[in-house]
Amino acid sequence: MTENSTVSRRQILSAHQTGQKIRRIAFEIYEQNFEEKSIIIAGIAGEGFAFAQRLVAELTAISPLDAQLIELRFDKNIHQQSPILFDRELNVENQVVIVADDVLNTGRTLAFALEPFLKVPMKKVQVAVIVDRSHHKFPIHADYVGYSLSTTLMEHVEVVLSRVEEEGVYLK
Repeated sequence: MTENSTVSRRQILSAHQTGQKIRRIAFEIYEQNFEEKSIIIAGIAGEGFAFAQRLVAELTAISPLDAQLIELRFDKNIHQQSPILFDRELNVENQVVIVADDVLNTGRTLAFALEPFLKVPMKKVQVAVIVDRSHHKFPIHADYVGYSLSTTLMEHVEVVLSRVEEEGVYLK
């Protein structure tokens, strides 16, 4: 990271605060799904998958739920739907799936990520995000939100979970 990019970003949540948000989301997920034996946490590749890993760890620590983790991989930078690949085979039919991503901005990424789950019968599909920026252009609502943040369209929110020394939420 260059010195200029470090100076131009402002920390919104520390590593500790981010961890608290993730733990609270895990409790909320358990409260809403306590009757289930298992759930699937589907993390969107990148920091969304790092968030999903942390959710699974928290759920395992606080509940008897069998929380299964999968990674959703697709190209978020193209403007039309790209194929969505799971990192492993997993039967999602008639399951509860929580799609996890770091930031909900316009909703496009999450709308694309929901596509494979809409093709099979599901018990429930929910969305969990660390930060909701509320600039929605797609009809996507997060069921679990760590932090709601009002920003301008020009600002960028960065969630860092995969680099321990920089962990937190930043505004650029």
